[in-house]
Amino acid sequence: MTPEEQARQVIDKKLEQSGWVVQDKNRLNLTASSGVAVREFPTSTGPVDYALFVDGMPVGVVEAKKSSEGENITVVEMQSSRYANSIFKWVQQDYEIRFAYEATDKLVRFTDYKDIKYRSRTVFSFHRPETLRALLAQPDTIRNNMKHFPELDETGFRACQVNAIRNLDNSFAENRPRALVQMATGAGKTFTAITAAYRLLKYAKMNRILFLVDTKSLGEQAEREFLAYTPNEDPRSFSRIYGVCRLKNSFIPDGTHICISTIQRMYSILKGEELDEGAEEESFADFITADSQSPREVVYNKKYPLEFFDCIIVDECHRSIYNVWSQVLTYFDAFIIGLTATPDKRTFAFFNENVVSEYTREQAIVDGVNVGEDIFLIETDITKNGARLMKQLIEYRDRLSRAKRWQQMDEDEDYTGTNKGKLDRAVVNPSQIRAVIRTFKENVFTSLYPHRKEVPKTLIFAKDDSHADDIIQIVRDEFGEGNEFCRKITYRADNPEAALSSFRNDYYPRIAVTVSMIAVGIDVKPIECLIFMRDVHSRNYYEQMIGRGTRVLALDDLQKVTPSATGNKDHFVIIDAVGVTKSRKSDTRPLERKPSVSMKELMMNVALGSKDENTLTSLANRLIRLNSQLSNTERKQFERRIGAPAGKIAENLLNAFDEDVIRDRTQANIGVIEPDDEQLMEVQKNLIKEAVAPFQNPDVREYIENVRRSHDQIIDNVNLDTVIYVGYDTQREENADRVIASFQDFIEENKDEIIALRIIYDQKYADRPMAVEQLKALYEKLKAKGITIERLWDCYAIRQPDKVKRGTMAKITDLISVIRFAMGYTDQLTPFADRVNYNFMQWTLRRNTGAVHFTEEQMDWLRLIKDHIAASLSILPEDLDLMPFDRKGGLLGFYDAFGDGYQEILAEMNRELVA
Repeated sequence: MTPEEQARQVIDKKLEQSGWVVQDKNRLNLTASSGVAVREFPTSTGPVDYALFVDGMPVGVVEAKKSSEGENITVVEMQSSRYANSIFKWVQQDYEIRFAYEATDKLVRFTDYKDIKYRSRTVFSFHRPETLRALLAQPDTIRNNMKHFPELDETGFRACQVNAIRNLDNSFAENRPRALVQMATGAGKTFTAITAAYRLLKYAKMNRILFLVDTKSLGEQAEREFLAYTPNEDPRSFSRIYGVCRLKNSFIPDGTHICISTIQRMYSILKGEELDEGAEEESFADFITADSQSPREVVYNKKYPLEFFDCIIVDECHRSIYNVWSQVLTYFDAFIIGLTATPDKRTFAFFNENVVSEYTREQAIVDGVNVGEDIFLIETDITKNGARLMKQLIEYRDRLSRAKRWQQMDEDEDYTGTNKGKLDRAVVNPSQIRAVIRTFKENVFTSLYPHRKEVPKTLIFAKDDSHADDIIQIVRDEFGEGNEFCRKITYRADNPEAALSSFRNDYYPRIAVTVSMIAVGIDVKPIECLIFMRDVHSRNYYEQMIGRGTRVLALDDLQKVTPSATGNKDHFVIIDAVGVTKSRKSDTRPLERKPSVSMKELMMNVALGSKDENTLTSLANRLIRLNSQLSNTERKQFERRIGAPAGKIAENLLNAFDEDVIRDRTQANIGVIEPDDEQLMEVQKNLIKEAVAPFQNPDVREYIENVRRSHDQIIDNVNLDTVIYVGYDTQREENADRVIASFQDFIEENKDEIIALRIIYDQKYADRPMAVEQLKALYEKLKAKGITIERLWDCYAIRQPDKVKRGTMAKITDLISVIRFAMGYTDQLTPFADRVNYNFMQWTLRRNTGAVHFTEEQMDWLRLIKDHIAASLSILPEDLDLMPFDRKGGLLGFYDAFGDGYQEILAEMNRELVA
C-alpha cells in the first residue's frame, strides 16, 4: 500500500467516526446519510479528493495528502480554495462551498471561508455533518461575532479586570486561538473569566464553554462563583440565563452552557473510561503516575466531538496543560483562555506568548488588592544541621497504620547535609517539630500579633500526611487545646470540604495543617499566618502557596472569625521554619529591603539625596502598609495635604526601578522603539526625581510621620524575653507621668481650640451640634502624638487610682471627661456616658413625678436617644432617621410617640443630659 493509500485509509476512518458516509463517485447515493463524503468528485478544475455533501448539497472539500507532506500542508490551502471556487459537476442547484479541510493520516486542518480574514487551523478530526448544517444556518460565524463586542459596563470592576476583559475582546477579534490572563491571587481571575464567558455566550453566540480545574475543591469554588455572578446589564443571575453544570459523572445534560469539570474527568471521558472519584481529590499533576507504560492517548468521542465546546477556560493553567493531559485542550476545536497568577516559560509558550493581562502581585499590593507579608524566622539546630542516630534499639512506626514497635537498627542513620530530606519522612524527630511550634506559640501574642486574644487563622504546610499528623498532635499539646483547635485539611482527611469551610467561615479551627490541598487556588481570606515546615523547590508553587495569605479582608469580616482583630487585614506573616525564604523562588520583588530602618529615617535619607533602589522600595512598602491602615476619611485628608494618594506615591517610587515603565516612558518621550542605555538612564533619573519630590518638603515628612505614629505599633522581634519577675514595675509609673505630661503640653498647645469647644466648660446647647467635628479633629492631633484616650485613662488610673473609674473602654466623647479632669474642672474621672446616664435617671424621675408619665414606648425612645447623646454629645431631629432609630419608624415614629412637643423633648434632653 502506497503512502497516499495509507493516508486515505486513515482519513476515511476519521470521516466515518465523525458521522460521514464515505462513497466512491461511481457508487454515489446522497440519500444514504445526511452527511456524505464522495471520493474523487469531478469539478471544473479537476477531481477533488473528497466532496462533502450535507442534505444532498455540496458544502465542503477535503484535500488528502500523504503523511510526509504534513509539514508543508499549508501550501495545499490554495488547492483547497481552487476546488471550493470550482463548478461541481452534475450539481444543478445553487450552492456554496464554505468549508475546506487539508488532511494527512496524522494531521487535519480546517478553514471556514465565511470568517472575515479566514484562517486555517489544526483540528483533532473532522466536524460532524450536523455541525456544518448548524453553522450554515447561523447568521454569522463566532469569529465574526467576536469582532463586535459592545463596550464593557465597568461598574463594580477593578481596573486590572477591565484591562484583561478588553484585551481578551481584542484577542478574540483578531482570531487568536489562545490567550493568557496573568493576574495576582485575589485580584479576581475567576470573576474576570466569568464575565468573559458571559460575553462570549451572549455576543459571540457560542454554544458551550468548558471551565477546567484540576481538583474537585477548585471546581466547587468555581461553581459557587458562577452561581453568584450577576451581569451588570441583566438583573438575573448567570445561572438563570445560562445552564451551569459541574460534572460529577460522564454525562453532560442538555441545555448546559457552562460545564465545570476537573481535567481528570474530562480526560477519562475522552478516553472512554470510568473515573475513580478519588482521582479528582488530588492535583492532576499527581493523577498520571510514573508507570512504565504511558497512558493511552485520547481518541475521538462521537458523544462529545471536537466541536462540542467553543471555548475552554483553564484555571491554574500553569500546572494543568502539559504533557499527556494537554490532549484535553487540543482535542476540542475551541479558543483557550488560561488563568494563572504564576506563569512559567512553558505557560507563555503554550499560549503563544499572547498575554492579555499582566497584573503582578507587587502591583496588587500597591493597589490594595493584596496585602504584603512580613517574614519571621524560626531556626533550630536539627532543621539546619540535621543529626545522627547511632546504631541502637530504637522505636519504629508504620507510616500508614501508625503502629509502633521497638527494633534494633541495622546501621547508623544520618539525616545531615545532603540527607536532611529524610527528616519527617524517613526519620521523625518530635523535638524538632515541638521546638518550632513552641516558638510560634511564645511569639504569636508578643512579636507577631500582640493585641490579639486568639491565635490568628494559621496555615501550616507539612511535607506529607504523616508529617501533618505529627504536627497536629504537637500543636494541640503545646497550645493545650482540643481537636477543634487544629485540624488537618488534606485530600486524605475525613470530609476535607467541611473542614475547609469551617476554617474559612467559623471560629474553629484556628490552625489548619495541609500538604497541598490549600496550597493553591483555594480562597481562605482570614489567613494571617503561614508556617512553612517543608521546603519548596518550585518558584511557581511557592508563589501560589504564599498567595494563601495575600487576600485582603475588611475588619467586620475578619472579626467574624477573629473577634479580637482591631483593624483591616493589612499584612500577613510568613513563619519560615525551614529556610524556604532564603532562596526565594518568586520573581516578585521583595518590597522590604531595610526592615531595621525606620520610616522617619528612610524619608530623611531620601531628603538628603539617597536614591538607591533598596531605600526607595522600602519606603514604598511602608507607604503601602500605611495606606491599608487609613480610613477613607484619612485617605482623602492625606491626598489633600500631600497632593497625591499614598498608594500613588508608593507606585511612583516602585516605577522608578521598573524596567518596563522606564522603557515605555523612554519610548514615549524620545519616540524610538529601541532606546539605548544612556537614554534609559536619563529617563530613570527623571522618574526618581519625580518620585522623591514630595519627601523634600519637611511638612510632608512630618505629616506622614504623625499619621504613621497614630497607626503603627513597634514590634520587638529581636530581644527574647524570659519571666524573671511578676508584678508592677516602678517604670510603669514613670511612663504614666510621661504620658500625662505630654497631654498637659498638648492642652497648652491647643488651648484656643479647646476654648472653642465651650461644651467642655459650660452647658451652652447652641454650641453642641458643631462640637462633634471639632472634637474629632482635636483627637486626630492627639493620636498623631501617639496618645489615645484609652492610654490616657490607664495612665491617670495608675497615678490617681482613687479618682479614676477603672475598666473603661473609652470613647471619643470621653475626651471631654479627660480634659475637664486634667484642667481641674472635676475631681473624679468618670466616663462621659456615666454622667449622661446619671443625668438621664434624674431627669426622667423629675418628669415622671408630675401628672403625666412617660409611657413604656416613649421610654424606649428616650433610652435610645440617651445612648446617642453619650456617644455624640447631642441629638438632632435628622439623626432620628438613622440607625438605630429607623427600626422604630424614624422621625415620624418619634412624632407619633410624642406628638407636637417632640422638638421640646429633644431640646430638653440635649440640655439636661450633658449638664
